Amino acid sequence: MANTPLTVLDLVPISSGSTAPQALRNSIDLARQAELFGYARYWFAEHHLNPGVAGTSPAVVLALTAAATSTIRLGAGAVQLGHRTALSTVEEFGLLDALHPGRFDLGLGRSGGRPSPASRQPALAGPAAVVDGRTSNGLRIPAKFSFEHLLGSPRFALQKTLLQLPGAQSQPYDEQIADVLALLAGTYATADGVEAHVVPGEGADLQVWILGSSAGISAEVAGARGLRFAANYHVSPATVLEAAEAYRAAFVPSAELSRPYVSVSADVVVAADEPTARELATGYGLWVRSIRTAEGAIPFPTPDEARAHTWTEQDRALVEDRVDTQFVGSPQQVADQLETLRDATGADELIITTVTHDHADRVASYELLAQEWSRR
Repeated sequence: MANTPLTVLDLVPISSGSTAPQALRNSIDLARQAELFGYARYWFAEHHLNPGVAGTSPAVVLALTAAATSTIRLGAGAVQLGHRTALSTVEEFGLLDALHPGRFDLGLGRSGGRPSPASRQPALAGPAAVVDGRTSNGLRIPAKFSFEHLLGSPRFALQKTLLQLPGAQSQPYDEQIADVLALLAGTYATADGVEAHVVPGEGADLQVWILGSSAGISAEVAGARGLRFAANYHVSPATVLEAAEAYRAAFVPSAELSRPYVSVSADVVVAADEPTARELATGYGLWVRSIRTAEGAIPFPTPDEARAHTWTEQDRALVEDRVDTQFVGSPQQVADQLETLRDATGADELIITTVTHDHADRVASYELLAQEWSRR
């Protein structure tokens, strides 16, 4: 059990009453602490136009964090390829690797991008059976949440307008991944034989990961290319089993991996006892609501601010799957839940994302979990 590594996923959250600069300082401090606590990796997410999230550019924050740490692996969880090119991505991470060789994970996500017209979901052997919303070992699998209202929201359209050049279209995702890998390997060439060599970038010592939330093209491409795959229980808990199974069904051994390798994420809050942990997690539902209504993540509220919100049935339905699958409690309780998640999904690693209003509580949550996990 102790051989199951833990990774930190950081959105660089801004707390109510605080600022983006302070959130960035907090994240760099947490990365230093996570290195001391024994976490294997520290990843930064990419989000845009969110008043309560300062993690807009993983590469920039990674550069700052690399200078403040020395041994922990650092990565993007994930670079969103929907508004980027393969070249810009390889160039950025090539620059990082040039000064901090062998420390970076290039996590790639499809957000806003296009699937290949020829893409298909692999045939599944069948994910773990779920009865009454739980797997055989007790992992909570809620009903599926529809993201259609988010994709059609004016804010989502505005974000796409601001991130992409006028008239630009995203490259099909599988082609884009192929180009990233070819540029890294130094094998990229056009149909008429013109080669491209990225300096720095070509030959960079990066681990390439694909992040995905369902049994779609992300899982398919990760498997077909023999890459590592991260499945998002914390984003879409209803589809984590099918995502992991689709990846394994599509997996083809590569020079990088001889067998499938899966990491699975979870939202976690740990404190000395369950009542304290639940108090610290009070703001989580209101924070998720702001994301799910397409308003953009609000600054993370205090427990009192969260309790002041008047909840409607529609509000509760928006956040129910996320609140019900957040792991909140004492170190022993949360570690038990993480073991359940690992065993149900067959995860090789676990990704821990924790948001609390006070930075000290967030640091303590990661420390308490690491101490308990090391004893297992």
